Amino acid sequence: MTGVPGGGIAFVAGSAHPELAAAVAAALGVAPWPATVGRFPDGEVQVELREPVRGRDVFLLQPTSPPVDDNLVELLLLADACRRAGAARLTAVVPYFGYARQDRRTRGLEPIAARVVADLLRTAGLDRLVAVDLHSPTVEGFLSFPLEHLTAVPLLAEAVRRDVPADCVVVAPDLGAVKLAERYAALLGAPLAIVAKTRLGPSQVKAEDVIGDVAGRTPLIVDDMISTGGTVEAAVKAAVRAGSHADFVVAATHGVFSGACAATLAALPLRRLVVTDSVPARAGAPEADRVSVAPLLAEAILRLHRDAAGER
Repeated sequence: MTGVPGGGIAFVAGSAHPELAAAVAAALGVAPWPATVGRFPDGEVQVELREPVRGRDVFLLQPTSPPVDDNLVELLLLADACRRAGAARLTAVVPYFGYARQDRRTRGLEPIAARVVADLLRTAGLDRLVAVDLHSPTVEGFLSFPLEHLTAVPLLAEAVRRDVPADCVVVAPDLGAVKLAERYAALLGAPLAIVAKTRLGPSQVKAEDVIGDVAGRTPLIVDDMISTGGTVEAAVKAAVRAGSHADFVVAATHGVFSGACAATLAALPLRRLVVTDSVPARAGAPEADRVSVAPLLAEAILRLHRDAAGER
């Protein structure tokens, strides 16, 4: 793809997150492209573009948040519709990328689901993927097309800055969150500690030790996502055992909040919980402050479009 001849942006929004879609469209100064999403009586997803996108630089927004499978299939069908309708270039904007946790085999009997999803996206005809704080950087290696990997860490670090005192310590709740935690620590000028965690099952974890000094300090626990809350719970208990203050701030990019997450977090000494709006808020979720990623996504879309059109 050497350019986008004669066409501007077509911003197509799936049904997964209408609030974020409206915010991104407003930041871009465009209206979402007319499209309908429905279902046949047997539950099959049915999508249709209401206007052609021939020659357009198409950006398709659809986080694959719960219900993950439904939103993923809708993304694939919308992508195929755009490709068959003559899109000059097709970029999927997937703020939350489902199945990123399944990026390896641990016992040799599991699928590598992240690779399967990457192959499906390629088959749907994507030219590029935009994602925010992927759970595992390994996912990029599964993609046969470019990835624009954005991070919400600066937005979240600024949002919690007023809540972290001089004695703050940034805590990575497991080894997988260390790189993310290093960014927070650098932005906030705080030391770093790491919780050694063992996962016992999809929703059960055990924290075994804390690497770093948390004694007498106020912890800021950071992660890319919160699902059941089990990782946060284990990290809080490990930090308290190691002598930290029982006064926690938690920041995470993706507030998935599944299962009994609200009850799990309500039982912890959390002063503040901050997430982005990468996935839609749902009933029964824990109380959290939400920082919008709409400006971040809109900026990326405009930058990519200008590059493709040869603009400066």
